[in-house]
Amino acid sequence: MNLRLIFELFKKEIILELRQKYALNGILLYVFSTLYIILISFQRINAEAWITLYWIVILFASVNAGAKSFIQEGKGRLLYYYNISSPQNIILAKLLYNCILISVISIIAFIGFILFFGNAIDKPWNFVLIMLLGSTGLAGILTMVSAIASKARGSATLMTILSFPVIIPQLLLLIKLSRRAASMAIMHINLDIGYEELLGLACINMIVVVVSYMLFPYLWRD
Repeated sequence: MNLRLIFELFKKEIILELRQKYALNGILLYVFSTLYIILISFQRINAEAWITLYWIVILFASVNAGAKSFIQEGKGRLLYYYNISSPQNIILAKLLYNCILISVISIIAFIGFILFFGNAIDKPWNFVLIMLLGSTGLAGILTMVSAIASKARGSATLMTILSFPVIIPQLLLLIKLSRRAASMAIMHINLDIGYEELLGLACINMIVVVVSYMLFPYLWRD
């Protein structure tokens, strides 16, 4: 593992994103378009619907963001990566970039939900922690699934099919924890945040990173 090379690959991802602004702008347009549709459809939503809709929006925005990891990489660029770096450096750089990208999208969506529908979260700092852990987990899963779909010469549709069975259990846990962060707004839920569950969520993220680090070299050789 070469930290300097990981940083250079990570910086390359940022430079490409800044040059191709349509990709990030398209994701943000999707987020705010969805918020507007929800607004004109429901006018007002309760805390439970607020949380559920938030994570549904983040899920589909994350899939769109994660699809760019490997599926949109050309064969020439992948061959160049193969010659200059180890697969471990490449997957760690991709993971780092997607974690930051999806976290930024999650924060922007959170601000958008507050502006459109008001703040339904009673414990904002707990929710931010859940949001960042969830964004990291989604980024890890989608990065690896994107690599598998690209090797199978698949499209974003194949990536969606492969990722949903893995993501859904984590999404349900995120919704459950987020509802506890809004316990005062949801009258029948008045429980403290389960820190054991937060630790479990963090452990799941670590397992995803470790598994990606160990298995990606075998995928890369193909």
